[in-house]
Amino acid sequence: MATRTARAPAMLESFVLHRYDWSESSLILDLFTREQGRVAVAAKGAKRPHSQLRAVLLPFQRLHVALARGRATGDDAAPPEVQTLRSAEWAGGAAMLTGAALFAGFHCNELLMKFIARQDPHPQLFDAYRETLPVLGDAEDAAVQAALRAFELVLLRECGLLPDLACVTQTQAPVAADARFALLPEAGVAPARAGEAGVPGRVLVQLQAALGHGSMAALRHACRPALPELKAVLRGLVHYHLGTAALRTRRVMTDLQTLVQSPTR
Repeated sequence: MATRTARAPAMLESFVLHRYDWSESSLILDLFTREQGRVAVAAKGAKRPHSQLRAVLLPFQRLHVALARGRATGDDAAPPEVQTLRSAEWAGGAAMLTGAALFAGFHCNELLMKFIARQDPHPQLFDAYRETLPVLGDAEDAAVQAALRAFELVLLRECGLLPDLACVTQTQAPVAADARFALLPEAGVAPARAGEAGVPGRVLVQLQAALGHGSMAALRHACRPALPELKAVLRGLVHYHLGTAALRTRRVMTDLQTLVQSPTR
């Protein structure tokens, strides 16, 4: 009688979004995976001094992980909805983010944590995140800002919160290239009112084309001509849909800048 061999668990491409202490030796991780979306995972023993996971489970580093379901027992048993991390391997990636790039990375992570439900796969958003991280370390601030705006656009589109940017939402008329438009949470694309900066119509058309093409490089390029305007309108959309006046990452960054710029006493 033939014996049945155990099937090796599938390896998932993932990033660590957040980590929580679970016990003296273990962690609960929020992973963003391409195949399963955002998942909660128990990394048993990951805090032990000689654990191989300590050097692997880092933010902004691409990982290959194997997960297992099934309830653990014992004092550090995780909740039933939490999967168990069986293995994790570094899968390559950019150098660790530092300084302002680190805050930009945590900004992206916070958006994913707040907008994406668990077990809701978004492979295109995963790819956008993976392609965005290396650009955050660019020495040119405009490149970083364009990368953040492009990521926010893809995130809002994936969540069904971004209208067609190439037409006026209420009338479905094509946006005029030489006019300026607002991007409103409840009304979508609308002509900018007097006193509003708005986004040039030609930029919105180029953004929609880049979103349809699926190229993050093209989307970043399309963002560059209107970075201040896009930052303002996308911040308004994000805050509206989250019901908050500011993201935690932005508050920390603002407080840090205030501390650095304040005179010593």
